[in-house]
Amino acid sequence: MNFVDPIRDIKVINKMKKRMLKDNKIREYTLFVIGINSGLRISDILNLKWSDVCDKRYKLKSTIVLKEKKTSKTKKFPLNESAKEALNRLIKETEDIDHDDFVFRSLSNKVKNENKPWGRQYVWDFLKTYARLSDFDGVIGTHTLRKTFGYHAYSNGVSLELIQKIFNHSSPSVTLRYIGITQQEIDDVYLNIVNL
Repeated sequence: MNFVDPIRDIKVINKMKKRMLKDNKIREYTLFVIGINSGLRISDILNLKWSDVCDKRYKLKSTIVLKEKKTSKTKKFPLNESAKEALNRLIKETEDIDHDDFVFRSLSNKVKNENKPWGRQYVWDFLKTYARLSDFDGVIGTHTLRKTFGYHAYSNGVSLELIQKIFNHSSPSVTLRYIGITQQEIDDVYLNIVNL
């Protein structure tokens, strides 16, 4: 697996979201927003079904419960306002929703009457396109979404131990490396501390 970066700059995140909406890529926008606001692995996002996120009347659930594909552990978490807004927008825009369908159902498989989610390659392709259009200068990949969540959680004061627990990492050093805390950011702490 290649190393990818988190999206550190909020301006780039907002540019990507605006471009997706401008291009009427509502499902791509929704996946992007869920990814950067949940810290889920791409395999778990792609496996979300409408029944996981909303009731039979398509009202969003307050808490999502899923079994992680990689770890087989049960994960329970609430959706924040950004993720709820994106999902509600997608519900309004989507015709012919079946409660047992994947949220990110492949339209090519829908024609064949198969219920399969998008592939990782499609997600990587659209992320790469919108990252380039939004002047992101890092290395993009599907893991960028999860890393972006962790990076911004840490930057906003969430403890490293809590992020480690959310990600099921074995140690804080693994989490720091994973979320892309750079040596320059560590050096800045030393250089910007008040002289005591």
